[in-house]
Amino acid sequence: MRLGFRLLDLCLSASFLFQCGGLPAAMTEVPAPAVLSEAEVPWAVGGAGGAYFFAGEGPLWVEVYKRDLHRYNRVTELRAILVGPDRRVLAEARIPDDGLPGGKGPGPFQAVRLEAEVDRPGVYGLNITISQDRYGEEIAWGFRTNCPQYVIETARGHRDEAHREPIVLLQPDKPGDVVFLPRPGEFGVEAAGLPDDVTALQVFDARDKLLAEIPVTAGKAAHRFPASLSRDAVPWRIHFPKQQGVLHIDGVTQWDPGDRHRDVTAWTPQPRAWFDWLPNRRLLTPYRRVVFGEPQAEGAVVFQLRNQAPAARKFWLSPEFPRDSWPVRIDGPESLDLKPDETKSVTVRYRVGAEGESRECFIRVRPDDASGITTYSALTVIAGRSPAESPLSLPLMLRPYEHENEQLGYLPDYPTDNQVYFDMENRPYVSEGRALFVWDGRQWDRRELAAVSRWADSGKAVQSAGALTPKIAFDRRNRIYLVAQIDGRSCLLVSGDGARTFSAYEIPSRQGDGRAFDLEVFTGHNVSDGPPPLLRYTFLEADPQVFWRRLYRLELILPELRGDEIVFAQPIVVSQSVLGHSAHSGSPSCVVSHEGRVHVIWSEATDPAERVPGAPTYVATYDRAKAELGPKAFVGYGPPANDVHNTPSVTLDSRGYLHTLGGTHGAPFPYARSLVPNDAGGGWTEPKILGEGLRQTYIGLVCGRDDALHAVFRLWKSQEPPHPLSIFATLSHQLKPAEGAWQSPQVLVIPPFSEYSVFYHRLTIDRLGRLFLSYDCWSTYWFYRNDRAETGRALLTSPDGGRTWKLADQTDLTRLVPLPQ
Repeated sequence: MRLGFRLLDLCLSASFLFQCGGLPAAMTEVPAPAVLSEAEVPWAVGGAGGAYFFAGEGPLWVEVYKRDLHRYNRVTELRAILVGPDRRVLAEARIPDDGLPGGKGPGPFQAVRLEAEVDRPGVYGLNITISQDRYGEEIAWGFRTNCPQYVIETARGHRDEAHREPIVLLQPDKPGDVVFLPRPGEFGVEAAGLPDDVTALQVFDARDKLLAEIPVTAGKAAHRFPASLSRDAVPWRIHFPKQQGVLHIDGVTQWDPGDRHRDVTAWTPQPRAWFDWLPNRRLLTPYRRVVFGEPQAEGAVVFQLRNQAPAARKFWLSPEFPRDSWPVRIDGPESLDLKPDETKSVTVRYRVGAEGESRECFIRVRPDDASGITTYSALTVIAGRSPAESPLSLPLMLRPYEHENEQLGYLPDYPTDNQVYFDMENRPYVSEGRALFVWDGRQWDRRELAAVSRWADSGKAVQSAGALTPKIAFDRRNRIYLVAQIDGRSCLLVSGDGARTFSAYEIPSRQGDGRAFDLEVFTGHNVSDGPPPLLRYTFLEADPQVFWRRLYRLELILPELRGDEIVFAQPIVVSQSVLGHSAHSGSPSCVVSHEGRVHVIWSEATDPAERVPGAPTYVATYDRAKAELGPKAFVGYGPPANDVHNTPSVTLDSRGYLHTLGGTHGAPFPYARSLVPNDAGGGWTEPKILGEGLRQTYIGLVCGRDDALHAVFRLWKSQEPPHPLSIFATLSHQLKPAEGAWQSPQVLVIPPFSEYSVFYHRLTIDRLGRLFLSYDCWSTYWFYRNDRAETGRALLTSPDGGRTWKLADQTDLTRLVPLPQ
């Protein structure tokens, strides 16, 4: 039986879209798909991705077609989105599954036509995704257009392996070309799956000079082009007598670290369609910025101008207006000179209009070269209060190209690089990797770690510094602790003067590769008298037979403060078979301490031949006074077994009881509580899952001032709005009152596309018990991610224990409290 269905699913999609604000004003309605004959289809490919069009003024149409291949038992609905240079959605259409049974061969080509009126020239985009088929293995697609210049970007969903984007040709009845920009250095071309009657492929330069004739043997062809072969007539094209086969080109579909356009597979089927999109990708970003302000107030926004060409270039900048002009100016000269791969900030100053008035302008950019390329970004200025300042109507549904800023005017004036931590006075700190952002009472101060750090033993300045984890810890006396790599060595950084200076102490080393660190941070009730306990995970081996099975050594490292100096006790080996520490999402707390006892949680690998319900999870307590590690206590199985994703988390409440969640990968978290305060060896409640059928991954866990537990995680949904034909991820919150059971999850954020997503979420809590949730919605689709230059990280906060949530503003981050005595 094939999953999903037709008309009702489309009605559900439309109904949910209108519930969430309706169609964007500029979007055009698209009629039902038509059926094309084979003669009407000039080319077709597998995979996903889209295209970019350099369009002049006038009507623009793109006719997208799709054929179902029926190799698998899937419902493949193609979603096509046409966007402007400012990434406003201009038209959207869906081509449904043709409804034919699997295994019967390719179906007909269905087509939809997307149309828009181009008011000003620029680079327009077409986004293609497919339900239940993020790799584009079950369909063939292509398009026809009236735009003479366009470039295709083949870009599937991600895989957990080296990125490759083969060009899969699927129109064998016709000859065709693949036009591409050759790598400057030596590169190879490989083709497989060619028809039996194809004897050779030909490669030409832009002047139609034959560069190579590549023989085909048993359906395969391969050739290497030397760096010495002239590149003065580009792009090149590979001619296929029949458009069937799988093509790889070094520097185009697979990459080396030095490739200029890494991870971008750009090509076109017609030589005359090629334009200089690659050196002008993400030319001026963000593509669109929405700003709210007080009536008649003045403000400024910053755009980033990029030169991705191998030569220096001049760029001309100017404002344009859709109607009457209004006070907008670009700081500096009319043109900027940029070196190769250089980025410069462009500040645009504006004046807000009258109450309720919305003003718009476009920032035009034009390289001063022979490409003829020009495009723009948009600035919308609205007089009034930003919707981002109010509590959210949950869930927040991110729409394609319309995230927090475009929908709600979210424009934080605080750093969003990572999660926020709060010192004992509730002052916020954010790690940027090589720097630390500190709120000094008046403004955010960015402090380079290398500039403010010295070696504790010698007093010498350090040469390089970067945080090994974005976690930041504070002790009762408000000293600050970071784990960082200093001059190539793993160190604990300590500051006693509010991060003005740091002293670096090298962590006792041990042989082994692939080290990762965790340190205790505040999760609601754990306040340390001195340096935080550290955990070190040292990679031992991977299992070639079980993809996600890894073995790590887990060590507990206890720094101590003696006078004004830090000393380290001998590292304590906790386990030699830990699955590792998956921290990119959830950032789980694996160590917590209280009144001289340190509690560590971990999940272990098991023999793959052993049938177990999941990864066994354990907690052990180290008694500082006795210098003794107690026995490990079992607190649950986290399905599936031998999966590195399954990192557990531990916290404690105001009475010292320990609370644990076992890590899972798409299954309910198991929960357990210690029977005795502050002791893992005193017995535990029977592990219970947080809810039947919950597909949970990536734990973030804190304990509120009222002893309520808060978990945030990725939660999979399936075949329900707004993605009724497939699976999709959500960012969700679940609450357990102090004396109650776990409640049902509350969905906080829904991604713009179905299939795989991850949120890189990190949950923290401040000294007032308010929740802060940092997240960055990451879609599996390379096309969508490649187009975005800046971080999409946002910060949610809940002042009332998760009952309401809002996007944080600066005032939410600066509610200070007296330093405890």
